[in-house]
Amino acid sequence: MQALELNLMRKKSVKLTGLLYLLVIVCAGFSQGYVRANLFVLDDAAATATNILDNEGLFRMGMVSDLIAFILDAVISILFYKMLKPFGKTLALVSASMRLLAHPAIGTLNLLNHFMALHVLTGASVLIGFDPAQLESFSLLFMEAHRYGYMIAGGFFGVHCFLLGILLYRSKMIPRFFALLMMVAAIGYLMETFGNFLFPGNESWLAWVVGLTAALGEVLLALFMLIKGTVNSYSENLKAT
Repeated sequence: MQALELNLMRKKSVKLTGLLYLLVIVCAGFSQGYVRANLFVLDDAAATATNILDNEGLFRMGMVSDLIAFILDAVISILFYKMLKPFGKTLALVSASMRLLAHPAIGTLNLLNHFMALHVLTGASVLIGFDPAQLESFSLLFMEAHRYGYMIAGGFFGVHCFLLGILLYRSKMIPRFFALLMMVAAIGYLMETFGNFLFPGNESWLAWVVGLTAALGEVLLALFMLIKGTVNSYSENLKAT
């Protein structure tokens, strides 16, 4: 009876992790894939400023949506650690640490750049001596800083995804196909981060790479965890290692 109750608790934990992961994907996808993607115009300070001011409510919602995603990510990091530490405690700890650094730490701090892009355009008293064109340039600079900060966070997240894939592969909690997809997603994140810093000018196709690999890896994993939970009992997973 105790083993059955333990398996049910583990399955509920996996489903909860899947639900939270899906919420993170929706919130982060909205802020990055919709809000900033539609309002930020590369190398055009005037157009970006106009978009932000004309859609101030949407811009603020993008920041709040990101913040919610990063708070949830802190919870997910702990849930993944508790779930996977029997299959490699040190590896699970490093994996969780990388996820905590990526979004709850770097990503959250980077939201200051998102906020400041609006703040300099809406009457910040310390900037009263600057003309509108200069304020627009400041705003674009903050948006650029946010974009690069997002890439730095993506480097840490890519390492997390790769380690998570290894742990899931070891555990056999889910079909190994999903674990391999997470490793592919990791490569996508790392390609975008290091590719943009080392080989500028390839932003567009690298963004497509990370978008596709993340969709295949993270979305499918979150859906499987939410709907199915695990494929084996907890004791069977341990025996598999």
